Amino acid sequence: MNYASLEKLCRDIGAEYSLNEPLASHTSMKIGGACDILVHAGSEYMMQEIIALCKKENIPYFVLGKGSNVLVSDNGYHGCVILVGKFMSHIHVDTEKNTIFTLAGASLKAVCMAALENELTGLEFAYGIPGSVGGALFMNAGAYGGEMKDIVKSCRYIDENGEFQEMNADKMELSYRHSFFTGKKCVIISVTMELQKGDKTEIKAKMDELMQRRRDKQPLEFPSCGSTFKRPEGYFAAALIEECGLKGYTIGGAQVSEKHSGFVINRGGASYQDVMALVQHIKKTVREQKGVELECEMLILE
Repeated sequence: MNYASLEKLCRDIGAEYSLNEPLASHTSMKIGGACDILVHAGSEYMMQEIIALCKKENIPYFVLGKGSNVLVSDNGYHGCVILVGKFMSHIHVDTEKNTIFTLAGASLKAVCMAALENELTGLEFAYGIPGSVGGALFMNAGAYGGEMKDIVKSCRYIDENGEFQEMNADKMELSYRHSFFTGKKCVIISVTMELQKGDKTEIKAKMDELMQRRRDKQPLEFPSCGSTFKRPEGYFAAALIEECGLKGYTIGGAQVSEKHSGFVINRGGASYQDVMALVQHIKKTVREQKGVELECEMLILE
């Protein structure tokens, strides 16, 4: 595939890019081969131009935030990975309206800290989720009884025709790990969240409590994609996996965490094939023993 026109565009608009960029260093699982070209989106208009050219030249593209929920093939990605985060992480707090406006590449941790500093409550559940705001809205991320749908007010995005659009929360089809954007070639550019006035000490205490619960129960010391499977209706994936005797089950460098069975971790040197083989073994075992079909929560890029 010829990337000369894309390289020229990047030079013309001042977008940083690199060829044959290893994606393992851009994902929390620390697995994955190189993409043909990686481009840093410096603004929403850069993003729009890059996407337009990719479409014109029939170049496959994938927009990547913090990579906290993405498993990349060892063969990498034959196309353009557009990285959001380095330059698209601006956060603005409006204390009169109790809103936080943030570009899609901002980390949830940074937004949570901004809420804390401005005594706004409602976002504590997201403290410790290792993702970007755009990715969190895309999958309606949640934890400890809270979800993005509880606090998002609106967003700005690039639609499948390459045009800028705005959408209010009531149109986003937010449900368990799903949004309007799921399965679509839309790109979330910015998000506005609406919170409530709170007490700074109480907000900090809640954030610390939830972070401690994460440290106590989750294998944060190992690379992972977070929860590997979605919660099946009427069940908990981790409990099903543990009941099937799979806690600690290992294939190559991939393992069902001994700390939390809902996590497949990279114990060191795990390959994409290791993880996928383990995922398939888990799904097969749970299906046969429990009659429940598990569905992956992580996105697979190959």
